[in-house]
Amino acid sequence: INKTIGCSRFVFNHFLSLWDNAYKETGKGLTYGTCSGKLPAMKKEFVWLKEVDSIAIQSSVRNLADAYTRLFKKQNNAPRFKSKKNNIQS
Repeated sequence: INKTIGCSRFVFNHFLSLWDNAYKETGKGLTYGTCSGKLPAMKKEFVWLKEVDSIAIQSSVRNLADAYTRLFKKQNNAPRFKSKKNNIQS
């Protein structure tokens, strides 16, 4: 279970970084579809992502997309990078 949590955190932080860079460059963020489309390429690059449940990884991307949706509706603050040191894991 710790491996699944770590991989979910890694994927969340990776796409958060990509999303922030895309937003700074173009003024538009990424969509859930573009992020989930990049997951198979990520699994080829980082082979250890194949060892965990794919639904957990997809859920972390969906959670990130939901966080940005809530940000633009002014319901929440901007999503932040997930930390390994937090007691409540992603």
